[in-house]
Amino acid sequence: MEKWQKSLADSIDSPVQLAGRFNLDVEPLRSVVARYPMRITPHYLSLIEEVGDPIWQQCVPDPRELTDTQQADPLNEQGLSPVPGLIHRYPDRVVWLVSSQCAVYCRFCMRKRGVGCGCLHSARGDHAAVLAYIADNPQIRDVILSGGEPLLLDDEVLDEILTGLRKIHHVDIIRIGTRVPATLPERITHRLCRILRQHHPLYVNLHFNHPREITPVSSRACALLADAGIPLGNQTVLLSGVNDDPEVMKTLMQRLLAIRVRPYYIHQMDLVQGTGHFRTPVAQGIAIMEGLRGHTSGMANPYYVIDLPGGKGKVPLLPDYVKRRGGKFFLRNFRGKTIEYRDIEKGLSTP
Repeated sequence: MEKWQKSLADSIDSPVQLAGRFNLDVEPLRSVVARYPMRITPHYLSLIEEVGDPIWQQCVPDPRELTDTQQADPLNEQGLSPVPGLIHRYPDRVVWLVSSQCAVYCRFCMRKRGVGCGCLHSARGDHAAVLAYIADNPQIRDVILSGGEPLLLDDEVLDEILTGLRKIHHVDIIRIGTRVPATLPERITHRLCRILRQHHPLYVNLHFNHPREITPVSSRACALLADAGIPLGNQTVLLSGVNDDPEVMKTLMQRLLAIRVRPYYIHQMDLVQGTGHFRTPVAQGIAIMEGLRGHTSGMANPYYVIDLPGGKGKVPLLPDYVKRRGGKFFLRNFRGKTIEYRDIEKGLSTP
């Protein structure tokens, strides 16, 4: 058994185990775990400083998960699935759900309707059908491996999937979405990186939500991936009580860049059943973008996006910097000062 597999086996997966470390009443949590499973790795557990802190909120079950009445699948992923485990929303790219397991079951998960129960992903026997669908649709040039957690697959299975995709000539780009550098950094091994570097161009999108998730061991995991020539991006979910503060978010984005991870998205919480207590007003997301733009490096400014219900796609949101009056624009800078800018008239060329 590899080190990361032992860590996974040593994870906490019941409220009783959690109560052995913290002073809490387990009874309200039993029904939550019966519906939405829990798992907290030793590494992620070690990041909790006190009950209710930003790490705690992301991984410890909450009775409020059972009172939210939103849809289980608001993005209509099941309706956009032509074969089991594959989501085809955009013309040129697909999401392949290769696993329903995660190192830590995040309480805000967009797929909490099935993650942890094995009912969402394509089983290994379905891999041929997924690869055949991709091969039969030459407009698909970009495949995203997601789940669950793709990097909980054994090295051999992951290599098999990547090799199958690389045999399809019109697949230009492969992306892997993973949270293990934050939750199970031991999983990023030299052997795994040797396998991944054989399948370039390959990109890895990480998922850090709070500055305290960036530790020496998670930084080392990111360094191993970056040193294998893999571009790293980060997708953060805007979470009430966790990172819905401009200073917290700015610190997170700056620390990501310091470990060679480019901020990519800040996601507005999806309208997923069981996650309502994490939602923030859109105005708060706009305020966070105001707190980033001009106040830190442009590289530390991700897109703030809403994934539209019904699978209608992502839409970026920006603060309102522009007003137009006739042929003039009035542009507001990061200091709040408005500057007049005269637009070029149509049909006229510059000197």
